[in-house]
Amino acid sequence: MAIPKLFSILSLIVVLSISSTHMSQAARHLLDTPAAPPLVLTVPTIPSLPKTTLPPLPSLPTLPKATLPPLPSTSFPTLPTVPTLPKAILPPLPSTQLASTLPPFPTSQIPSLPKSTLPTLPTTLPPLPANPLPTFPTTIPSNPTIRSTIPTIPFLSPPPSN
Repeated sequence: MAIPKLFSILSLIVVLSISSTHMSQAARHLLDTPAAPPLVLTVPTIPSLPKTTLPPLPSLPTLPKATLPPLPSTSFPTLPTVPTLPKAILPPLPSTQLASTLPPFPTSQIPSLPKSTLPTLPTTLPPLPANPLPTFPTTIPSNPTIRSTIPTIPFLSPPPSN
């Protein structure tokens, strides 16, 4: 609700500012002025900026050299050696002979199906029934006439006089 009200206020302000008398007078006088030659646009020159010089940076102070005490020369104890494990001796795998021939599959007799014949399909289509196409009117009907009398409405007409 606030947005249409805002638009109406803004449009009223714009209309009032455009239709002010000074604006319309200025537009009238603008038409009365002679045509001025077109202005030649000149490209303004960009002034050169002064060079900025920075002061020199201060020199870095020298840091003292760090002296570290020598590392203690303690020797670490030696680690014990890993004992060698005895080699495992495995017994040979038993040799099992696979059957060189597989047993035959059981045979079951599948009964044969009777041969069926398919009916022959017709190669031509039967003729379609001759249904007549609907007819469309070719003339435009005329407009009905407009009545010139206005029907009376009972409760608006004055009551009859006796």
